[in-house]
Amino acid sequence: MTEQSYDVVVVGGGPAGLSAALVLGRARRRVLVVDAGEPRNRYASHVHGFLTRDGVPPDELLDLARDEVRGYGVELRTGTVDGLERDGDTLRVQVDGQACVRARRVIAAIGTDDSLPDVPGLADGWGLDVLHCPYCHGQEVKGSRVAVLATHPNAAHQARLVRQWTDDLVLLVNDVAELDDDGREALSSRDVRLAEGALERVERDDDGPLRLHLAGGEVVEVDALFTVPAMRPAHSLLEKLGVAVDDTPMGPAIETGDHGRTNVDGVWAVGNVTDPTAQVVTAASHGALAGMDVNASLVDEDFERG
Repeated sequence: MTEQSYDVVVVGGGPAGLSAALVLGRARRRVLVVDAGEPRNRYASHVHGFLTRDGVPPDELLDLARDEVRGYGVELRTGTVDGLERDGDTLRVQVDGQACVRARRVIAAIGTDDSLPDVPGLADGWGLDVLHCPYCHGQEVKGSRVAVLATHPNAAHQARLVRQWTDDLVLLVNDVAELDDDGREALSSRDVRLAEGALERVERDDDGPLRLHLAGGEVVEVDALFTVPAMRPAHSLLEKLGVAVDDTPMGPAIETGDHGRTNVDGVWAVGNVTDPTAQVVTAASHGALAGMDVNASLVDEDFERG
């Protein structure tokens, strides 16, 4: 069977991938988006910080985006890309272990996975009352009782941010946090309470507070808990091609140059796979810039070929 050929295959149909597809579809490129249907923010109830779309549910935002790119002839396919290899001057993209297509360019918008500490009850509230980004969720918990769970040495920075939204804040300090006397004094000056001891379990009622059980017996009751998960971008697919990976304080990330170009010819990377901390609006911007750059590279190639 003859393999289908595309100008660009976009791997991942989140805000970054669909923004790239929108730009390329409008540039009259033949584009395929392959998406496994598991966006990172699927646990959240709303998207925030995206101008004109603040408060929209994540699935609604993606439905609108899919309709827009289809209007420019972009093809959408549900599936998982599990193979990517160079074949002459094109790339072969394998979907679900079977079908292969060819692409002149590939944009990887494959996102990242969030891994929470292995604490009973913690993951049950992820995206609801167990939160990560204060800019995404701080407004929704303003004025309530909030805790920050230290999961990395600079946890005090997250506590300082969250303090902007509440006067009732406690930082759960454990052996992960690097907090010297000056750091403790700075938090105390803004009435941030410190609770010592590892978090052993989280309990919650349907409409009640979170009960945070600490080693040593203290129980802290709050309405929301912020923490930083371990972020694990899904870069293994690209590493097999030789794409460079950088170790960042937030976890591994694909190294890119201008507008998402990787060190491998024909391969771009955008969104959380390059920046695990990127919000929806940031990821969408990454995708749009990459889409323009990819089209420009194809234009140059078209003229070189005559």
